[in-house]
Amino acid sequence: MKKLERKTTPGIEPAADSLRAQLASLKLTYLLEHFESLTQQAGAEQWSHLEYLARLIEGEAHRREDRSIQRRVGHARFPVLKTLDQFDWGWPKKINRPQIQNLFRLSFIEDNANVIFISNVGLGKSHLSIALGHTACLRGYSVLFTTAVEIINSLSAAQAHGNLKRELRKYLKPRLLQIDELGYLPIDKHGADLLFQVISQRYERGAIVLTTNRAYKHWPEIFNNDSTLTSALLDRLLHHAETVLIEGKSYRMKDQIEG
Repeated sequence: MKKLERKTTPGIEPAADSLRAQLASLKLTYLLEHFESLTQQAGAEQWSHLEYLARLIEGEAHRREDRSIQRRVGHARFPVLKTLDQFDWGWPKKINRPQIQNLFRLSFIEDNANVIFISNVGLGKSHLSIALGHTACLRGYSVLFTTAVEIINSLSAAQAHGNLKRELRKYLKPRLLQIDELGYLPIDKHGADLLFQVISQRYERGAIVLTTNRAYKHWPEIFNNDSTLTSALLDRLLHHAETVLIEGKSYRMKDQIEG
């Protein structure tokens, strides 16, 4: 029985092989994976050459943006991912919903301004902070999420090894620095001085979102009752800042309270 042979257009396969190699070399992965299937679709639907090229480039652009978002989210080091849609507005006794929703326009980042969430534990301030940071990642901003204690510990270790300036850059470089849990643990003078350096050097240069369980009048207690340093820190932090107050009972106790 005579063997059937596949008919090919002379020169097509070598050209396709060359194109695959070039696309791989240029790391145009979407084009590499889809140019052949889209060629068939273009022929079947009678696309113009321009439309075919536009579809390929659009797919490549979307893939690159998705990878950029994933990279920014990874660098942000969120402990978990939270969104504004997941937030339970009905639980806090007092919360300014329009104020918070307006923050998600992210104009404060462009203004190099700050946002301070103040509430007791379990009312969602960290949730809202993470959601803000995640939204910033989606919009193309670099973000770093950390805690006040982690900043102090990492800077202290770096200072001990003569690498303070390099470690400081980690907290100065992102467009948005998120400092979680200020006030949950007391901070000695050395730690306060290090944290002050971060906040002072970001002043009018980069945005900060900070969460705390302490009202401003109690901040000296956080910083070893050093009222001079506390005043200097608050002066820089609050000059261009929006304060978000949330009141109520801990959401983590919701089941016991309602039971």
